[in-house]
Amino acid sequence: MILDYFNNLRQSPKGYRLATTAFFFISGFGYSSWASRIPAIKAQLHLSEAEFGAVLFAFPIGLMLTMPFTKRILNLFSSRYCMLSGAVLFNIILTLPGFVAYVWQLVLILLIFGASRNILNLSMNAQALEVQRLYPKSIMTTFHAIWSLAGFAGAGLGYVMVTQHIDPSFHLLGIGVAMLAVVSCFYPLTIETEPSKEESKFFSMPDKNLLKFAIICFVSMACENTMYDWSGIYFQNVLHASQKITTAAFVFFMTAVTLGRFLGDYAVMRFGIKNILFYSAIMISVGFLICFLLPFIIPTIIGFILIGVGVSCTVPLVFSIAGRSKSLSSGSALTSISTIGYLGFLVVPPMVGFISEALSMKWAFLVMALLGSVMIFMVNKISEDN
Repeated sequence: MILDYFNNLRQSPKGYRLATTAFFFISGFGYSSWASRIPAIKAQLHLSEAEFGAVLFAFPIGLMLTMPFTKRILNLFSSRYCMLSGAVLFNIILTLPGFVAYVWQLVLILLIFGASRNILNLSMNAQALEVQRLYPKSIMTTFHAIWSLAGFAGAGLGYVMVTQHIDPSFHLLGIGVAMLAVVSCFYPLTIETEPSKEESKFFSMPDKNLLKFAIICFVSMACENTMYDWSGIYFQNVLHASQKITTAAFVFFMTAVTLGRFLGDYAVMRFGIKNILFYSAIMISVGFLICFLLPFIIPTIIGFILIGVGVSCTVPLVFSIAGRSKSLSSGSALTSISTIGYLGFLVVPPMVGFISEALSMKWAFLVMALLGSVMIFMVNKISEDN
């Protein structure tokens, strides 16, 4: 009966949407599972904040180094094949961090992990843009909402694993194997896309109209990934909170991101992209500022919630705009805008570790609040018709 249901979904808009949703879930659940065990793996290797910040550079470096190649393969092959290869590699690598005994092993794993996430992320967003064209209403932020829901589920499961003292090695191994099974189930339903006829350049900047959105994407990705990498350590080192409260705070953040994205399509239709991006930037800045000014558990959780809502819809909306580019194919537009966006991923979260080592993590979060003000400035440059 289940096989009949899946067969009926083949080559239908509903089937394409379900399959793309499944891959967003795979990405979010896997990445959040890794993030929930970052404090344990940091402690496992006995690293300081600055040392761990340097190690974290490996993930975005792997992501950025493969960006030009991802653009080429998206122009040469259907995005469904790229998505399959990215998902398989992503989940195989996910099984490994808990087993590391040396820093160089974690660095190598994070390099490949970043590369696989780049391939998976760009190809599944390319798939999402193709599915969006089959629907008259906006569904783009809902795909990202599923990513966040999966992230929330992964963080929740991570909380259970931490409280039950399950070793990260067994936890991440189980997640990787389970997600590979999900890949095998939903890949047959993905949409076949035609390779682009566009001449493939090694690197292309966003066109003038997209550049401001790329900078907004830079800020949002920097702030969001700072939360993934450092929110737990902030609670441990600044607030001296227990492991249970530390993990629970990350769950609050992921809940805010999830709810914001589920409401995103409705909010965009009602208020417009510019207003959504403007208030998102305000919430990001205010959230980090609260963490700096009021370093106590309840105010910091409120700050985390504001940051979560603030970053929730920014990247989905930027990717949606990139897909409308008339000068670049969807794959090239996504890649060019993501190249700048992921620089935030590359430069900012690891720098939090160095700032924390030199001053304190409170001051690092103040820097993040100031970075949010850059997003406010760029949003004000967006024309009203966006």
